[in-house]
Amino acid sequence: MHYLTYVSLAIYFIAMLCIGLFAYKQSTSDVSGYILGGRQVSPQVTALSAGASDMSGWMLMGLPGAMFLVGFETIYIALGLLIGALVNYLVVAPKLRVYTEVADNSLTIPEFFAKRFNNTNNHIRIVAAAIIVIFFTLYTSAGLVAGGKLFESAFELNYELGLFITLGVVVSYTLLGGFLAVSLTDFVQGCIMFVALILVPVVAYQQFNDADRMMNFAYESIPHFSEAMQNISLLGLISALSWGLGYFGQPHIIVRFMAIRSVSDIKTAKNIGMSWMTVTIIGALATGLVGIAYANKFDMKLSDPETIFIVFSELLFHPMISGFLLAAILAAIMSTISSQLLVSSSSLTEDIYRVVAKKEASEQEMVKMGRYGVAGVAIVASLLAMDRSNSILSLVSNAWAGFGAAFGPLILFSLYKKNLTHKAAMAGIISGAATVLFWIYAPVLSDGKALSSVIYEMIPGFMVSSLVIWVTCALDSAPCKHTVATFNEASRVLAEER
Repeated sequence: MHYLTYVSLAIYFIAMLCIGLFAYKQSTSDVSGYILGGRQVSPQVTALSAGASDMSGWMLMGLPGAMFLVGFETIYIALGLLIGALVNYLVVAPKLRVYTEVADNSLTIPEFFAKRFNNTNNHIRIVAAAIIVIFFTLYTSAGLVAGGKLFESAFELNYELGLFITLGVVVSYTLLGGFLAVSLTDFVQGCIMFVALILVPVVAYQQFNDADRMMNFAYESIPHFSEAMQNISLLGLISALSWGLGYFGQPHIIVRFMAIRSVSDIKTAKNIGMSWMTVTIIGALATGLVGIAYANKFDMKLSDPETIFIVFSELLFHPMISGFLLAAILAAIMSTISSQLLVSSSSLTEDIYRVVAKKEASEQEMVKMGRYGVAGVAIVASLLAMDRSNSILSLVSNAWAGFGAAFGPLILFSLYKKNLTHKAAMAGIISGAATVLFWIYAPVLSDGKALSSVIYEMIPGFMVSSLVIWVTCALDSAPCKHTVATFNEASRVLAEER
């Protein structure tokens, strides 16, 4: 590895730490600043931080790797994500921004659930927080696996060493600056990812005379486009498109909507965010497609398809540019890890520590406990990531489904159904999470496989949770007057702000 590549990476690491230090001085004096940036985040930062924290290492490694392995069927996953993200901006963002503030300035999703239903015993808050910590620990481990693979493949370093370098940098700026540091670094990282996912497939394409020749090489390994589109099974199509359902329940994404300056800024954030996402997803798919053709043309053996972006970065670019491109992968990885660590820490401190242990803790103590929470989740996630055989896309898909099924239906019902009750909400969370776990791990099929091998666990989890919420709400008694009043007040404020 050329020394200029290391120089590029060193500049990137220093920049991230400087942003963390800046945010530390700006917004960590109280819990609201540490967890939500004081609800003063601009639409530009909101859009790119939501996109960067959403896409993570699987955007530059997992998605190109999936295209490399299975071909054009991967397009359906991308299409499902684009639709889901757009609906999330239109349906969830405005109401959630207003409702969480009206509901006694709720700073976390579990806190919003508790205050939405006037649940003074906080049972739903604790259950929701526990699910967040469990699934985000799994999700964070996926990012660390990506970091370990990057350093191993690109720098020929020990996998474990690469894992801990990734962890050390991201934990440092998250500990220092909280939500503002995470959002600002995500903004910068989103810009880096955007440039990289245009640059790599375009330069790699220059290795071929024309598109037809490139496609002929690609078709040596994957089915033709028309064949792939026609032969995908109905269950396979539904499973791929259903990734979009997960957006409604992803705490690290929807928390951005809670932190934006105002409802009127959401339209700007939507336009920027969807444009960014469309370009980067096309770039990731193109990287995998050109990668297949390149490997066949030059008889290149690739032991891990998820490293095709890394291979291109090393083979086709000047060492200084290679460092920038490798920094793009780190940016994707770190942006998601930092968001997940912060949301997990927020749940541990605000929704568990404050509720169970010390309700009257000072603002400074809560910020300190938040930093302890970041470190604790990071340590557990790093232990899980020590298993280098884990697939990045597989880990992400499991955690994505868990959040989508446990929280997605409840978020929608909470924002749009006035007479939703606490019992229905609790039943929805538990049934959704339990269905996903059963679908992933229970070896109920004749060959010992789990049901997730037939259809993506998001679908049954989302359906079961929605049905349980609806039925429980119909059988339960009417919600209390406070719950209805809060809903009406949120609707009134939203109408005024629009």
